[in-house]
Amino acid sequence: MVTTPATGSRARAGRQLERATGALATASIARMEQRLSWYRAMPPDERSWVGLVIQAGIAAFVDWYRNPGDEGPTVTADVFGTAPRELTRAISLEQTVEMVRVAIEVVEQTITDVVAEEDVPAVREGVLRYSREVAFAAAEVYARAAEARGAWDARLEALVVDSLLRGESHEEVRSRAAALGWTAQSGVTVTVGHTPQAGDDEAVVDAIRRTARQAGHDVLTGVQGDRVVAVLGGVDDPERAAASVAGHFAPGPVVAGPLVPDLAAAATSARAAIAGLRAAEAWPDAPRPVAADDLLPERALAGDGHARRALVAEVYEPIAEAGPVVIETLAAYLESGSSVEAAARLLFVHPNTVRYRLRRVVELSGLTPTDPRDAYTLRLALTLGRLFPPPSRT
Repeated sequence: MVTTPATGSRARAGRQLERATGALATASIARMEQRLSWYRAMPPDERSWVGLVIQAGIAAFVDWYRNPGDEGPTVTADVFGTAPRELTRAISLEQTVEMVRVAIEVVEQTITDVVAEEDVPAVREGVLRYSREVAFAAAEVYARAAEARGAWDARLEALVVDSLLRGESHEEVRSRAAALGWTAQSGVTVTVGHTPQAGDDEAVVDAIRRTARQAGHDVLTGVQGDRVVAVLGGVDDPERAAASVAGHFAPGPVVAGPLVPDLAAAATSARAAIAGLRAAEAWPDAPRPVAADDLLPERALAGDGHARRALVAEVYEPIAEAGPVVIETLAAYLESGSSVEAAARLLFVHPNTVRYRLRRVVELSGLTPTDPRDAYTLRLALTLGRLFPPPSRT
């Protein structure tokens, strides 16, 4: 049971404590100077903030001790004076606890020199009760600062992701990304998928961020309506990086944009990934995740001009430049139901000649005509090459 001193005794001790407030604060700061290396290393302006906090805390204790009320001490963030925001930047919560511990220690050791002997037990008990409330108030200050910082970081991250998708790569965007912890200097890919239907957007973003960092990637992520965007840095294999976070997207396609050299080029990867996500429904059996470049046929059919030009430049042109016989052989093979013998009869050549020329197609384009998926891509590339021939062949 808490012992309550007589009113006269409390008033007398309160007056004595009030007269000693300055001395107690000075002694506390001197003890911190002696014992806390982080305090000694602080610049003068930050040390003055700490001094204000110590003085405010002791003054608040004296005021409460003289006028205790019925519910015991209640300490709010006001005890931290005029510098709670600056203080949370200057020192950590752990350091704040050390500061409070030193101040309590000094006050307890000095009580016998400040108040009458018969008042010492009551004052010491009051110090312990009040110091507990100061600790709770410190935790509240840091919790509010962390919550505000988290909300600000979320808004800043959404802004950075949106800027990157729109192709804004100016220094301000890179600076904001760095403020969010982005350090990767090379290997960037953008992964997109659909937003979970019943999921909490913040939970989805946090899960992607946590998983990506566990995989060793820098990450900027955000929810944009029905899609989730993850910009991953420090990547050497886009599909493997996308696979590390794919489980946090809604069921359905997850598309990995092509690898780009740095954050400034992220818009290129994002454009391909978003176009791939729009077109992925046309390939129900696509792997998850799927590379945006593997969706070039679907993207071209969906009206993506970049995909159309890529098919012409990367597939049709190399084959066409190898000579008419190679492209004629490929066309005959595709038109004859992917039959080597039928293509040979159509071209009046030996089947081995057809096989040799098809191997040239593989060497030139990286696509295998005997594979159904690659054959589909080759057929569309041939069609687009005839409709939109490169300038050198018009």
